[in-house]
Amino acid sequence: MDPSQLLKGVLDLAVLAVLRDADGYGYDVLRRLRAAGLEDVADASVYGTLRRLFAAGALTSYVMPSEEGPHRKYYGLNKTGLDLLAQSTKTWNHFADTMSVLLLEEEAA
Repeated sequence: MDPSQLLKGVLDLAVLAVLRDADGYGYDVLRRLRAAGLEDVADASVYGTLRRLFAAGALTSYVMPSEEGPHRKYYGLNKTGLDLLAQSTKTWNHFADTMSVLLLEEEAA
């Protein structure tokens, strides 16, 4: 099974979870996702997800000066984002539990 196909369905949830811990700019979010084990996540996918979640009203953004280069646009969760994270986490847990039961039944057969 291609992990990148699975990732497409849960990238919003993964980005929201990363931003729950701390605000971050695009590359920082990408680095944190990869450090968590999502090595196959593509740069463009993360930047697109951040823009889409921001347009949907789930994120706040602000610009911070950087001593290492151009200013960085940071993203953080707002109330809508926290609510979306809570609902998506519930959906994910139900889905994962269901798949676990199905796969155990397959192994037992």
